[in-house]
Amino acid sequence: MKMNALKCGCKENRPQIAGKPGCICNNSIQKLPADSFKIPAIPAGRPLHNSTKANVNDNKEQSTSGKPELINRDDKKKSWTLSDFDLGRPLGKGKFGNVYLAREKESHYVVALKVLFKSQILDSEIEHQVRREVEIQCRLRHPNILRMYGYFHDEKRIYLILEYAKHGALYKLLKERGRFDEKTAAIYVRDLTRALVYCHSKKVIHRDIKPENLLIGHNLELKIADFGWSVHSPSSRRMTLCGTLDYLSPEMIEGKPHSYAVDIWSLGVLCYELLVGLPPFDAKDSHQTYRKIRYVIIKYPDFISERAKDLMGKLLVINPEHRLPLTSVLQHPWILENAPEGAIPSAHIQEQK
Repeated sequence: MKMNALKCGCKENRPQIAGKPGCICNNSIQKLPADSFKIPAIPAGRPLHNSTKANVNDNKEQSTSGKPELINRDDKKKSWTLSDFDLGRPLGKGKFGNVYLAREKESHYVVALKVLFKSQILDSEIEHQVRREVEIQCRLRHPNILRMYGYFHDEKRIYLILEYAKHGALYKLLKERGRFDEKTAAIYVRDLTRALVYCHSKKVIHRDIKPENLLIGHNLELKIADFGWSVHSPSSRRMTLCGTLDYLSPEMIEGKPHSYAVDIWSLGVLCYELLVGLPPFDAKDSHQTYRKIRYVIIKYPDFISERAKDLMGKLLVINPEHRLPLTSVLQHPWILENAPEGAIPSAHIQEQK
């Protein structure tokens, strides 16, 4: 295993801490000229008006907000342009662009508009990532996955029309609180598990689960918001080394073929970080992190319950085939005890009051 082959070419990632990169990738795509940037074919008509009637016929997994969706209509002649939207305040900044609150002028539907710069995408050689992200996310419909309604582009920019997550980023909330209580963590783990069950049923491996890629929606539900490292993989066996170092599975750091089980491993890492405030394999440098991951060296603080330890112990298993299946995660006693239907994350109870 090569320990000096780390190269960061990813999108929004954690800052370096003690010399350890927040992410790693092995991008081998040849650099392309600026005029070669291609956008995926639009998979559906132009989303437009709010419509209660149309929403009834839409996939029931789409919305948990209780409000009408921005839906598709059979109008492929007219595509989106920036003039269709009123832009509001910035919601966030990333390496390749910014996200803005926006409102579609005709329907008054509020969305998040992610603006990416083509030149920066080409310079960083991640065109394939952006294309794959759009192609995958546009086709996913689940209450725990951020909806991508559509996209358009001009000479210099790409615009992604995304569902607006009212309560913002999980990463920000976690940093503000330090760590979550077990009920809050269990609710988020349950929501993420449901999203991953759906993704895997659609032959999609996410490969980059972490707090930075998760948002909190209108009803305090967790939503996967970033699919930049995701892949549609009917064969289920992949070789690409990608994702965030703290969340990489043993098979990925050793360069072995990997499958859907990498998301199960990441779920265990996330569960630990939500409860403790730091990833379980956090160390001073990447060499130590590699070693901790490879041999699953974990220290549980005293405040972690036995049931929580049991769940994480069944997720963070070296052999991918022995990790607890996602459907079994939803039936684990820790989840059933702390995350019954209708439970509100206690991290938001004070906010609601």
